[in-house]
Amino acid sequence: MALFERTGADQACYETELRDFLPPEIYDIHSHLWLESFWTSPKDADFRAVSWPYLVARDNSAEDLSESYRLLFPGKRVVPMVFANPEPSDDIALHNGYVRRSAVEYGYPALYFSHPAQRASELERLVLEGGFLGLKSYLNLSPAHIPEPEIRVLDFFPPEHLELLNRRGWIMMLHLPRPGRLRDPVNLSDIAWIKRTYPRIRLILAHVGRAYCMPDMEGALEALRPYGDLLFDFSANCNPDVLEALIGEVGAERVLFGSDLPITRMRMRRVCEGGHYVNLVPPGLYGDVSGDPNMREVSAGEGERLTFFLYEEALAMKTALTRLNLGAREAERVFAGNARDLLCAVQRETYQTKGRWEKP
Repeated sequence: MALFERTGADQACYETELRDFLPPEIYDIHSHLWLESFWTSPKDADFRAVSWPYLVARDNSAEDLSESYRLLFPGKRVVPMVFANPEPSDDIALHNGYVRRSAVEYGYPALYFSHPAQRASELERLVLEGGFLGLKSYLNLSPAHIPEPEIRVLDFFPPEHLELLNRRGWIMMLHLPRPGRLRDPVNLSDIAWIKRTYPRIRLILAHVGRAYCMPDMEGALEALRPYGDLLFDFSANCNPDVLEALIGEVGAERVLFGSDLPITRMRMRRVCEGGHYVNLVPPGLYGDVSGDPNMREVSAGEGERLTFFLYEEALAMKTALTRLNLGAREAERVFAGNARDLLCAVQRETYQTKGRWEKP
């Protein structure tokens, strides 16, 4: 049985809108690997974030990720950068060990998922032993006494870790905290401080800084204008207005495709209402979503026309590039070249070798 089914609507979307638009080789800078068995107590997990993504898939094995690319992007070669997805009570070594083994088996680049309590010396050893290219962390690993709206970047990426990233010139994948998202003045202050203090960090703001609706962008890109090497991935972001504003400000050379698989296997269409996003989904497909402010069911007829979240993301980028009168060159940079160049540079600087993912 297939991991998931592709409907006629999916096939029409890909063949008509995406196959020729996407480059033959795609680099996915943001994808997750984990097994449900790694969660110690998933029912009691302290998400301190939205929980709807777990309605799509309880885990994402390396086999499932590879199969997802085969089904979603037929005819394309996809190279993902992978990292874990632990909860606070999990064994983080178990998560990272699985990512490390999967990266070796499949020839994928990977990030180490760090815990703020780890010593930098331990992190450095584990990153180098595992062949990782940097660090990913998440706000739910911050000290438990901090309320979710008050979490700051340094609560899960402490200065000791930033110093290591800077000294090594490694990648830092940052999922911004706080309800204000990209425009939050505390977030903007923290980003500016990191860029000034640790200029060698290859800093990527995941999901365009979680700016899923235009109000999330208010004043942010102007505030970040001095930091000309700051990178943005647009994983799980399917707002063409946001992507147009981003590329119009920073250019296509600083924007990277990320899938955020497995959640972008979701069938959905996203709208913004009152500055907040709502995922419109087929009736009954994801259980009872009536209590989730970010989810709403549509009619059965409309549900049959919905395609994958990942296709919606790619279509949004296509729309943004078209509006900006940009074409195949910029699409190749966004969906492949920018990430490929970044990963190859960090690989060479850290290990003095080519990556296993690179073509001979």
